[in-house]
Amino acid sequence: MERMRSARKMVLKVIGVCIIALFAFMTLIGTYQIVTRYFFNRPSTVSEELLTYSFTWMSLLAAAYVFGKRDHMRMGFLADQITGPARKIIEVLIDGLSFALAGVVMVYGGVAITKLTTIQMTASLGVPMAYIYVIVPVTGLLIMVFSAMNAVDMLKRDFSEKGEAKI
Repeated sequence: MERMRSARKMVLKVIGVCIIALFAFMTLIGTYQIVTRYFFNRPSTVSEELLTYSFTWMSLLAAAYVFGKRDHMRMGFLADQITGPARKIIEVLIDGLSFALAGVVMVYGGVAITKLTTIQMTASLGVPMAYIYVIVPVTGLLIMVFSAMNAVDMLKRDFSEKGEAKI
């Protein structure tokens, strides 16, 4: 159990650093875009594309990060009022559904769309779109791993009191 917590902590730290780096990169590219557009009257299409794809990557990585901390959005108004074994079942079911959704939509669908876009190139950057879409199955796998970890944590938890189940 302790290994799982330390592994989760390490993966969350790596994801957090990636998110921070992407945000800093987006800030620099956004500043560059503003300077080229308003001071030199020559908008940069490369910076526009980089911002769009960086924002997409950052958003998906942030979603995986939130799942890892079990702070994802859920409608807990019913589940948070239940205690005992029923609550444990509901919490594990929530994590199981998250696992299944990430597996089907993000991993299976993400791999399919990544394969489809291997020959399609981005307009300004000239790189295969598969490089852009590869983040979908990667974050899907991360969400699946975190959902499984969360389910294990919920199985070991005592739900004798009402309230939100945090890690």
